[in-house]
Amino acid sequence: MRGKVSTKLKPFLTQVNLAIAEAKQNKQAFTVAQTRENLNKLGALITKGPELAYVENTTLNNNTTEIPVRIYSPAPDEKLPVVLHFHGGGHMCGSIELYDNISRKIACFSHCIVITIDYRLAPEYPYPTGLNDCEYLLRNYQQLLANIHYNEQLYVLGDSAGGAICTTLTAKSQYDDTLKIDKQILIYPSVDYTLSSESIQSNGTGYLLETAKIAWYFDHYFQHNENREKASPLFQDITQKLPKTLIITAGCDPLRDEGLAYAGALTAAGVAVNHQHFADLTHAYMLLETLVKQECQQSYQLIADFINGS
Repeated sequence: MRGKVSTKLKPFLTQVNLAIAEAKQNKQAFTVAQTRENLNKLGALITKGPELAYVENTTLNNNTTEIPVRIYSPAPDEKLPVVLHFHGGGHMCGSIELYDNISRKIACFSHCIVITIDYRLAPEYPYPTGLNDCEYLLRNYQQLLANIHYNEQLYVLGDSAGGAICTTLTAKSQYDDTLKIDKQILIYPSVDYTLSSESIQSNGTGYLLETAKIAWYFDHYFQHNENREKASPLFQDITQKLPKTLIITAGCDPLRDEGLAYAGALTAAGVAVNHQHFADLTHAYMLLETLVKQECQQSYQLIADFINGS
């Protein structure tokens, strides 16, 4: 069933859809550079994040490369929980900089430490390079926190492709006691690389993220004939060992149904799930904050309540 979009987003989507139609008429193929530039332009719609007591740019050395990370804390002298924030962008786009204001708001609203990472992106670095970068951060984040206080609570948070990273890591943690994740926070997550859910078709055009672009992302991410179903968190083991989960879905998102299916599978397995559905919003609405400010504020509050709840 196709979603019915908010009137707040209609003027913006009209402009986007005209540009998409023109590109199709001119037979313009997707390019990596243009796709990254277009996503970065959405940063202008994110309101400025708060000043924080502690922000540090550093790197994490995984023995083969220096991976950029940024650490945020609203109160570096307090022992706060740690949130590893994995950005979205189809595994091909996005950055610490694009998500800086979002990361600041999460740290401020939730009174927590946030660590973001510029994990390596496809097509230059295909699957599973970026995922491995994020797992390395998960295993070694404590070495980055020598200058601030923190407690032992560790959460992962991601939107879209970042949600895929979170759910892949939590799936692995079920059978690896060295991976400790207390909660996961998923914002319109990508959990099915097979493009098999109904909303991939019903919401596949006209709502910013389109099915053809998703397929193009995945073709650049999986370059060695990987089994995409096996790589999809929705089709991996889902047991009661998975952490308590907050999942936010959007009704006009092509990824809507896979997010709903994942929430349902967690619940069926006995995992505690908090689910919020914004029926009239699109994918990536957190990057469109000035257009849907009230909904974004509500989302930050949901995240804060989940992080600080029992």
